[in-house]
Amino acid sequence: MAQQQSEGPSVRLLRVGEQVRHVLSDILQRGDVHDDVLSQHVVSVTEVRMSPDLRHATVFIKSLLGKDEEAVLKALRTNTAYLQREVAHRIRLKYAAKLKFLSDESFDEGSHIDKLLRDPKVARDLEQDDGED
Repeated sequence: MAQQQSEGPSVRLLRVGEQVRHVLSDILQRGDVHDDVLSQHVVSVTEVRMSPDLRHATVFIKSLLGKDEEAVLKALRTNTAYLQREVAHRIRLKYAAKLKFLSDESFDEGSHIDKLLRDPKVARDLEQDDGED
């Protein structure tokens, strides 16, 4: 059992995280949160990582085109209590998971790596590496 933990999250953690992601996405898409900032932005819930005891959920979000992301995060954090109640009600977990909202930086990191790989100097070095094989 201990070996399973070292290989990453369990199937249960992944399943519950996906359920929480789905519920939050649904709430935000429907406009159930009565907040001016959230009603003016399209927000994607890209990932939810649950703690092993299912009491904490780290929610990664991305606003459309990365627009006003700090304002969106602030609005989500302001409405955390409502969102926690809704998630707990819809999923029926033993405990209402505490939600922590963070910006999903993986898209920015991917764009940065792509930009680096397209740099002429890096492309030249990669071509030289291919020729040495």
